[in-house]
Amino acid sequence: MRSMQTADVVIIGGGIVGSSIAYHLTEHGCRNVIVVEREAHVGKGSTGKSMGGVRAQFSTPVNIQMSMYSIPFYRDFDERLSHPGGYRAQGYLFLATSDAHLRYLDVNRQKQEAAGLKVHKLAAEEIRKAYPLLKTDDVLGGNFCPTDGFVDPYSAMVGFMTKASEQGAKMWRGTDVRGISVDCNGVAAVNTSRETIATRNVVNAAGAWAAAVAAMVGVKLPVEPLRRMLVPTEPFDEYPHTAPMTIDMSNGFHFRPESLGFLMAWNDPTETPGYKMDFEPAFIEKILERAANRVPCFERVPINPKRAWAGLYEMTPDHHPILGQSAEVPGFFFANGFSGHGVMHAPATGKITADLVLRGETDLIDASLLNLQRFAEGREIHETAVL
Repeated sequence: MRSMQTADVVIIGGGIVGSSIAYHLTEHGCRNVIVVEREAHVGKGSTGKSMGGVRAQFSTPVNIQMSMYSIPFYRDFDERLSHPGGYRAQGYLFLATSDAHLRYLDVNRQKQEAAGLKVHKLAAEEIRKAYPLLKTDDVLGGNFCPTDGFVDPYSAMVGFMTKASEQGAKMWRGTDVRGISVDCNGVAAVNTSRETIATRNVVNAAGAWAAAVAAMVGVKLPVEPLRRMLVPTEPFDEYPHTAPMTIDMSNGFHFRPESLGFLMAWNDPTETPGYKMDFEPAFIEKILERAANRVPCFERVPINPKRAWAGLYEMTPDHHPILGQSAEVPGFFFANGFSGHGVMHAPATGKITADLVLRGETDLIDASLLNLQRFAEGREIHETAVL
């Protein structure tokens, strides 16, 4: 009889979060790591369908701290991992159209600057001069952070996993997790469609499917999927490709340069939770109306509906991730519920999770802020800057 497969750590989910955790574990010398990925081709979940934005302009210190680790990591990604991460520091520009928006940006900027971030407060006239093609008659001012920008999520995921593999991690593609065995000491094994893996540490990095994985060890995880639709344009040169990610705070519409065109997004407030992976053609008209309202030349932007797509956000009640070890099941770790910030916070999540698995603590953030117990204990942290 052949011996059972063993691993020091099993990571369930091979998207950008799971891949970053595998990389950070192997960087710390923990090389017997197995990443179990349901899809034969990785990145079919949220990673490959992400907007790819990275920003530190958040409203809570813990999110700002995670960005302050992640963005310099992406800046140095190509050199550190010998693989392109696609980071472009074109900035994020928030456009305020009410006094309430201005107050909100001011409060956030103070928190961001306290963490060491450089954020520019822009007057309406400065925005008009810098971006003459934007419709700005209702814009009262804005904030701009030059180190915010975007990455190539798929390429970054491949970079993390390739380096982790070189350092000893294995990825089992096209493999389902069928159950997780627990004994009196906690996690004991992961039962997969390929074979059973004996392990004392499991990291749940299953994205929008995280709640089902947590249920395998009897834990109720408040993570639910929410469809998010993105519309790329065909090549379009009437608006500058040096533009930042631009956010219209009047309605949440935002866009950024992508390839020879632009990538447009808007969170429809009527969207309801569920595993809806289909793109709704009627969404194009809704987003184009908002696009042309803020960027008049976008009235002429060419769209191929076949190229638009839908992905899933993995939402928590307070729009902050759930990180750390389960209080109920020793050896079961969460890296879930990023609420649209999984790609931008993947480097920090990898470091924090590797720290918690290997030594039970991390110096990057106060990890207790993001544990699962916060919901039962009434310690939710509300992040209002969700795009």
